[in-house]
Amino acid sequence: MTPRYQGQMIALLTQHGKEKVIAPVLEPALGCQVVRVEGFDTDSLGTFTRDMARVGSQLDAARRKAQVGMELSGCPVGLASEGSFGPDPFTGMFSWNIELLVLIDRRLGIEITGMAQGPGKSAHLLTGDWSALEAFAMREGFPAHQLVLRPAHEDDPRVFKGISDWQSLRSRFDECLALSANGQVFTELDLRAFANPSRMQRIGEAASDLLRRLAFPCPACDAPGYAVVAREPGLPCAACATPTSAHRAERWQCVRCTHAQVVPRTDLIHADPQHCPRCNP
Repeated sequence: MTPRYQGQMIALLTQHGKEKVIAPVLEPALGCQVVRVEGFDTDSLGTFTRDMARVGSQLDAARRKAQVGMELSGCPVGLASEGSFGPDPFTGMFSWNIELLVLIDRRLGIEITGMAQGPGKSAHLLTGDWSALEAFAMREGFPAHQLVLRPAHEDDPRVFKGISDWQSLRSRFDECLALSANGQVFTELDLRAFANPSRMQRIGEAASDLLRRLAFPCPACDAPGYAVVAREPGLPCAACATPTSAHRAERWQCVRCTHAQVVPRTDLIHADPQHCPRCNP
């Protein structure tokens, strides 16, 4: 691993405890110190409970957090993460969590992103029955996975967060039920990092991916983050030699200078006929 960040303080803007899973990954390998930065309400950039809409993309939000963290701390290197939830890319039926972790190094003028994705816990329930809510909470891993309650429906502006024990859950449920015009209470998992262990684990995985990307220096300028940016299809079929959809080479590119190279694949010289448009049309 490059000693470039040895002894370097790296700012991490977070109010949800993300340093607990990011620092243990990066600090031992890089020799850096991940410094938690406060003094800015990151919820102002968007919340999972929809009371504050996110402006721009997931990457835009992570980049903004890193920049603010550097400004507040005076550090030339900043980190920030941003998560998203949506339908899974395979069936569209299940929750899918994507976590981005961005490192910005102003000294080098570079930005490097780590990513992790997989099934997420973001279930919800609309009910007026305590026993149904109780069963839902147990199924979703409460109280380790915290809950958020609203009277009536999912967009009610009266939001009750930070519910992390059974007594609070029951009292908030009764309170929401009393406020509800339709006798229903909307319950969802709290997706803030400190309140959602499944998401916190994925943020740690994104930190590991970022570390892997930092491990490759550019052969031309030595900046970290030299990585594969595209794969070129055309690996010949093992049966008929027709070019297939399987990749035959990878394009590596520097995040700082213009250096790039196409590297032929070495693990395979022929593709399985199942990828061939001629053998398997």
